[in-house]
Amino acid sequence: MICAAQNWLKYKRPEYKIVKVNISHQNFFNSSCENLECYMVLNQTAKTIIGSICFLAGPITLLENALVLVVIAATATLRQRPSYLFIGSLALADVFASLFFTTSFLDFHLFRHSDGPTAYLFKLGGVTMAFSSSVGSLLLTALDRYLCIHQATSYKVVLTRRRALLSLLILWTITIIISFLPLIGWRCPTGLSPPCSRLFPYINQGYLACWTSFILVLLALILGAYALILLKAHRHESSMTSFKGAAGIGHARMRMDIRLARTFGLILLILVSCWLPALCFMLADVSIILTRTQQRNFAFCSTLCLLNSSGNPLLYALRCRELRTAVLQLLQRVCGIARCKKSSEDLTPGLPSTEDDTPNPLSSVLTEDETLGTRTSQLNSVSEIVNNNQKTTF
Repeated sequence: MICAAQNWLKYKRPEYKIVKVNISHQNFFNSSCENLECYMVLNQTAKTIIGSICFLAGPITLLENALVLVVIAATATLRQRPSYLFIGSLALADVFASLFFTTSFLDFHLFRHSDGPTAYLFKLGGVTMAFSSSVGSLLLTALDRYLCIHQATSYKVVLTRRRALLSLLILWTITIIISFLPLIGWRCPTGLSPPCSRLFPYINQGYLACWTSFILVLLALILGAYALILLKAHRHESSMTSFKGAAGIGHARMRMDIRLARTFGLILLILVSCWLPALCFMLADVSIILTRTQQRNFAFCSTLCLLNSSGNPLLYALRCRELRTAVLQLLQRVCGIARCKKSSEDLTPGLPSTEDDTPNPLSSVLTEDETLGTRTSQLNSVSEIVNNNQKTTF
């Protein structure tokens, strides 16, 4: 009987050791994730690069978009236009993105501050709301330009200020609800033992897949709207070649349409380049277990979304002729309050005063192509529709 017991212990001991090692390794992994250590994957080089991007892009994004918001809010004519309401919504979303993303990202990855589930999901909900509203505002801007070109005769009837405000209300309501669903209750059922997602603590993979699909649908609609606009521009460019008697005017108009196509192409290239890498990592996180290197690469790709928010004012707002004029007028008013106007007149005595019957100095912001567009306003073209209905220089 003693020999049988010894043989039984000899047979069972190796299996006992293997189970003990596996349990020890699992406990080590779970203990590191309890403090969110498994999500703090940046090494010193990555911290330097990503930290520099956030410290530079964050304040620049905040200042640019805050300037756009102030100009639109301070100009009565811009507040009445649906196009500028959409641009204002985009600027507001990018202001939130610069605040929420920069502070939470640096606090977590650089300063390694761990929050509880509620605090972390609240911060993540703010970042998600900002970026979702930014992409949604880009879609409304693209649809506005599509209607401006393809529904030129009935544009002002179809898209009124009331309908624009209603669409913005719907957009922000949907994005707020979707963004804070994990905080409400749609979170990882196992918590961090084990974690559901390797990119975001406490996040359910089903929710991550739904949000990523939602953003991809918005991006696809934006691409479709701009593709239809470019198709309209291409057709107009082809039709201009048939006007033999107006070769010079046609050449000028074709040049403006080529500028339109190049601008839209730049918008789409920047949009896809900034958003697609991060979305691909999110889709991969749903299906596979990401390594620490892939987690580190995702942290870098997520900063590209912040760079997209810093470029939006330059692509959508400050390219608008009326908004540039409003910015100059606002700066003149600020200088007048600070008594800079008198100093500027002393430095430039040769400039005509505003009391004369001469054109306003702000007319100097008009470019050569805009002057050509004014001289040929009788032509029915894509550029004319944009200038007459949207008053925007693309």
